[in-house]
Amino acid sequence: MSFKIKKAAVLGAGVMGAGIAAHLTNAGIECYLLDIIPFELTDADKKAGLTEKSPAWRNRFAANGLAAVTKSKPASFFSKKNASMVTIGNFEDNLKWLADVDWICEVVVENLKIKQELFAKVEKVIKPTCIVSTNTSGIPIKDISAKFGPAMKKRFLGTHFFNPPRYMKLMEIIPGEETDKDVVDFMVKFSEETLGKGVVICKDRPNFVGNRIGVFDLSDCIKLMLEKKLKVDEVDAIVGKALGHPGTAVFGTMDLVGLDVGYHVGKNLYDAVPDDESRDTFKSEPFLEKMIENKWLGNKTKQGYYKKTKDASGKTVKLMLDIDTMEYVPAGKPKFDSISAAKKMENVADSIKHVFNADDKAGDFARAYLCKTFIYSANRIGEICDDIMAIDNAMKWGYNNKLGPFEAWDAVGVKEAIEVMKKLKLKVPKKVEEMLKKGCESFYATKADGKYYYDFEKKGY
Repeated sequence: MSFKIKKAAVLGAGVMGAGIAAHLTNAGIECYLLDIIPFELTDADKKAGLTEKSPAWRNRFAANGLAAVTKSKPASFFSKKNASMVTIGNFEDNLKWLADVDWICEVVVENLKIKQELFAKVEKVIKPTCIVSTNTSGIPIKDISAKFGPAMKKRFLGTHFFNPPRYMKLMEIIPGEETDKDVVDFMVKFSEETLGKGVVICKDRPNFVGNRIGVFDLSDCIKLMLEKKLKVDEVDAIVGKALGHPGTAVFGTMDLVGLDVGYHVGKNLYDAVPDDESRDTFKSEPFLEKMIENKWLGNKTKQGYYKKTKDASGKTVKLMLDIDTMEYVPAGKPKFDSISAAKKMENVADSIKHVFNADDKAGDFARAYLCKTFIYSANRIGEICDDIMAIDNAMKWGYNNKLGPFEAWDAVGVKEAIEVMKKLKLKVPKKVEEMLKKGCESFYATKADGKYYYDFEKKGY
């Protein structure tokens, strides 16, 4: 069967749904943006003369989503004129519109029952060539599609965008057990060539690839900070650009994403992976529970791990949370010799290696941090994806890291890192020791005809 996508529908007009709709118009695709109708008329609605039959009331959530994404910064649309390519509606009045679309992307609240009930209605109106997907970041694809008929199961898959959709390169594609290969192949090509994405094929496992590794990475930083008695600004000074991470580092990133989002993802992951050897890493710390309770959720509430205020002279001052006292104190600019030297290096691989081998406080933290991420990533091969490139690309495209875990491991030296792991009494993955025994001393190898990666299943490049 041949597929084409000329018209699409996004179901759910929140920040992510509206952002996806905007990016589809950037690719020249007309789009319906639908959401639920409001629960009841407000006094303000009644004063404005609105009734429960008024389209302005019934389409309010979709209209608000479109209005917000039109004003978003950075801009979601290539041009604000593209907003005219989005038609808003609601699930009660306008599902019949789905009869002529080529792709439906569901982006409603992360609630299995709600998703299943919506898809049951969708299944009745779509054409037999319509591709159907979910943007879920954590609910298993097999659970969402459990009640689908055989035909829709063949055309159903996960298409997990990262926020904001226009700017984040990663697109995780998660085939279901019964998804047709033609559908998967088409969506990979469409995502890469039309939407400009970097695609990672994921297995249907909790949090897929990017967030499984990324949430471990961030959660482990918190555990190490407590273990090594460091401050928030010290960790961010270490796990930043010198290690190939974005300038927002660890806690700046959590503030950007929203602590409530990270908290729920971590909690769901803890519940979903009872056999994960590092499961306890996903358990939230008491101070984070307190932050959630206080609604210190990051940038959206104007305070999280960091907070900006003005001093007596009106100058903006950056504060950070002291997690021992739960009070805000001035954020410093911690200096570490290894970090200062690494930042002067042009090659990020050299920079990471320098910090890894340093004998200062930053080196001590970086060795434990990197080794634990290396081990966790290696242990996930075969479970969440088939190869090391999927994990490396997911962390580069979804988390803006300069190098993925296996590229970073190569940078510090595979053997050298294993020696450090043993000193730290960490369990070295058997598959990596086997790789070294075969004479393969790096995860990537450059040969005359190009770059190769080590395949753990085939036991060779």
